[in-house]
Amino acid sequence: MARPSTQQQRRREMIDAALDAAAVHGLRNLSLTDVANQAGVTRGALLYYYEDLEEILVEAHAAGMARVGAERAELVAGVTGARAKLRTAVEAGLPDGPEDGLMRILYEFDVLAGKSPLHDELVQQLYGEQLGLYRAILTDGVASGEFELTGPLDDVAMNFVALEDAYGLHIVAGGSITVADALRAIRLFAAQAGAPLAE
Repeated sequence: MARPSTQQQRRREMIDAALDAAAVHGLRNLSLTDVANQAGVTRGALLYYYEDLEEILVEAHAAGMARVGAERAELVAGVTGARAKLRTAVEAGLPDGPEDGLMRILYEFDVLAGKSPLHDELVQQLYGEQLGLYRAILTDGVASGEFELTGPLDDVAMNFVALEDAYGLHIVAGGSITVADALRAIRLFAAQAGAPLAE
C-alpha cells in the first residue's frame, strides 16, 4: 500500500492527465483509456485510485476551478487599490487565448451541469466565487471613493461575471473575439458602470 503522500501525488498526476486528455479529446468523447494513456498507466492502475471516469472528472473539475477561483483571489489580494484589483480580476478571469486548454475544459464542464449533481454543485460554487470576488472589489472601491457606481452593486458584479464568461467562451472557441477585444469591451462597460479599471 502506497504512503498517503505518494497516493496524493499520484492522484494529482492523474488529474493533470485527465485535464490534458480532455483538452485533446473533449469531455464528451473522453474515456478511461484516454486518461490512462495520457497518464502512462493502465486502466487498472487508474481504477486503483478512482472508482470510475465520473469520479476523475469531478476531481478534475474542482482542480480546474482553482485557477479562476482561489488562485485569482490570491492574485487580487496582492494588488493595492480597487481599480488595480478590478483590472487584475478581469485579466486573470479571461482565457490566455484559443489555445488555453484548461479554460476550454472549464466551459465544457458547464455543459455537464444539469446532468450530474456534483458538477451542478461545482458550477454553482465557481459562479459564487466569481460573483463574490467582484462584489468585494466593488464594495471596497465604493468605500474608498474610487468607484461611483451607476447601478446597483450586485447587478454590476453580475455583469462582470457574465461578460467574463461570455467573452471567455468566444475566445476559446477561436472565433472573431480576441483577448484584446474582450478586455477593451469589459473596460468600456466598467467605465460606464462607474468602476473604471486601472490603466
